[in-house]
Amino acid sequence: MDEISMFAVDTAKSVFQVHGEDARRTMKVQKRLRRGQFLGFFAKIAPGVVVLEACGSAHYWARQLAELGHEVRLIPPQHVKPFLKRNKNDMRDAEAIFEASLRPGIHFVPIKSVEQQCDRALHRGRDLLVRQRSQLGNAIRSMLSEVGIIAAPGVAGAGQLHARIEAGDEAIPTRLLAVLVPMLAQWRGLHDAAQTLEDQIVATAKADPRVRRLMKIDNVGPITAHAAIAAIGDGKQFRCVRDFAAWVGLTPTHHASADKIRLGRISKAGDRSLRRLFVLGASSGLRQARVRPDKASPWLTGLLARRPVKVAVIAQAAKTARILWAVLTSGEEFRATART
Repeated sequence: MDEISMFAVDTAKSVFQVHGEDARRTMKVQKRLRRGQFLGFFAKIAPGVVVLEACGSAHYWARQLAELGHEVRLIPPQHVKPFLKRNKNDMRDAEAIFEASLRPGIHFVPIKSVEQQCDRALHRGRDLLVRQRSQLGNAIRSMLSEVGIIAAPGVAGAGQLHARIEAGDEAIPTRLLAVLVPMLAQWRGLHDAAQTLEDQIVATAKADPRVRRLMKIDNVGPITAHAAIAAIGDGKQFRCVRDFAAWVGLTPTHHASADKIRLGRISKAGDRSLRRLFVLGASSGLRQARVRPDKASPWLTGLLARRPVKVAVIAQAAKTARILWAVLTSGEEFRATART
């Protein structure tokens, strides 16, 4: 197998399909491996190029193969799809990965370290807990509204409802109270768990000089800064700032035919959770700008004067993302522009 120039692997939970060709594009290997056979197979092969699709567990296998001396490349799944033939199966998946990796201009995904993936897990776990907490909170509100008990939106209103449940308010039917008490206990457990993870993220962020540097940017807090570094590392895999903004999904969709060019809404491609953090930060910044316009930048003031608020929020989020990438990759400190 020394003459094989490159391998492509279609990974799964317990079955791996290996496709290998030589420099003349002659297929030399088409092999199906079980999970326990996978590393043993590549340990017997001279170090070479191995291409995997950047999907679940791909970064783990990439690190394992790299330790065996192989050059590992992770290709985004959207680049593989056009090369997939009809009647999908594992063999054709592996062949499509091989074909896509040979195309000029294809970019590969940097292999994440264990620490980077653990940081990503912190954010994903917190997001999941927050979503479940919101679902429980909404369910509690809706059940109480069915018996005529409502409260103001927000944390204050929820606190009033929770206090009435804990006190066993006579206005709440006994049979309904038997449902709400365990739901409220679960809500509090989710709230405490989400807060614990958030505290851990903030503590980790403040201990990292890169994160502290990013936190000096307007509308960027410890959660956003830490999430950005966990997602992209040093950010140098992107050729320019627009590539990063496009990956986050904050650039407009583009449709051109002849001399007609149409720009649409933002693509919403790439990392959804990181894009949400940029948008939330921009929303907070615009809220302050509308309350204190004298403190807002002239660019933002002019944007709010001619465009709707939601458009301005997205524009600010895109600008913040570009500034963050520039500060991260340059290694320089953020310098705020003078506001007059």
